[in-house]
Order: sequence, then structure tokens, then C-alpha cells
Amino acid sequence: MTTSIAPFEDIANWERALYAFLAEKERRSGSRRTVEGYSRMLQHFFGALGKPPDQVTSQEVFVYAHGVGPSGKEPSAVTIGARMACVSSFYRFLIRMEIVSSNPCDQLERPRVSPSPPRGLSAEEIKRLLAVIPEKPVGLRDRAIVLTLTLTGRRRSEVMNMKAGDISQSERLSYKYRRKGWQETKLRLPRTARWRWQREGHLDQILAVGHGAPLPA
Repeated sequence: MTTSIAPFEDIANWERALYAFLAEKERRSGSRRTVEGYSRMLQHFFGALGKPPDQVTSQEVFVYAHGVGPSGKEPSAVTIGARMACVSSFYRFLIRMEIVSSNPCDQLERPRVSPSPPRGLSAEEIKRLLAVIPEKPVGLRDRAIVLTLTLTGRRRSEVMNMKAGDISQSERLSYKYRRKGWQETKLRLPRTARWRWQREGHLDQILAVGHGAPLPA
């Protein structure tokens, strides 16, 4: 059982601790979806358990992580790992805030996850997609987004936060993007991708959105 470092019996205090954790998570990750997912999992876990965090045992976390969800299906390894990661992250926050002294997830082993093979559109499918985008300002923006997603392989949120000015036409075509936590990262495209991008006019289409202007509306 997790033990409290100091008396923390008022349920309102636990709720404030949860809100503080979620606020910190949003600032660090920059992802509202991540925060909403963590909020749902934690509220479901503690709400169904009916116990404050300092009374939760490792066995109870295990049962929750491996439990059948609303769909009635056994959880996948990815889901089990996500549940454990969520609860563990909350307890690490509580330990840093000196509210509890231990993490019930430390005794649990997370399942191994085999990455699924990447799925995507073929070159012909991408050409058909680009062909139906209208030749209008909004279409130019949409074409830039599709091409950037295709040629960089970045997450949707990372591309949607990019600007045309993040693309550099130096000796090696490079681009900047902001990862989770808003950490800025710069990468280079392979030379073959650069030549094809320029030969087919894709780079001009992306930069035509407006140097320094956001890609989305």
C-alpha cells in the first residue's frame, strides 16, 4: 500500500492534486488530447476503486490495467501499458510533491509491445489525393499539409504547428518541428527526397502558402 507523507484525507485535496498534475502534464506535453486521456483514465480508476491514492495497492493497479473495458474485449498490450503509464506518472508527481512516499506501479511489469507495421498511402494514392484538391488558396494550404505529412512522416499535430518558414532551402533541405513538450527539433530530408520534391514542384507549393505563415487556417 502507498503511504502518505503527511495527512491528506480531504477528498478536495486529492482532486486539487489531480488537477495540478493534469495542468503540469499539459504544459510539458503541449497536447490537450494527452491530458484528456489521462484525466479519463485516472477518474475511471479512482472512481471505480473508491479509494484515495494513498490507499491503493499494486494488486489493484494490476487489476485495473488488465481489466476488460467498456467494449467487453480483453485489453491489448498497448492499452495495458498506457494504463500503467498513466497511473505511474500520477504517482511520480505525488512523490515529487511530497504527498506520498511510494509508487504502487513500481512492482508491476509492463507488457512487451510489438510495433505494428507502418501503414500509409501508395505513391499512386497520394497522386489521386492531390489531384482532387481544388486550385484555390485553401486548396494550396491543404496540398502543403498533405505533402508535408507525406515527405516528413511527422505526427499530425507536429505538422499542423509548422510554419512555411520552418523549411530551409540550404545545401540539404531541412525542416523544423515541435515535438511533445514543445521541444524544437531540426531534421534533414534525404537528398533523393529533396531532388524529387523540387523536381515535381512540391517545395514551391508548400512555400507558396506564405513564408512564415501557419500552414493551417
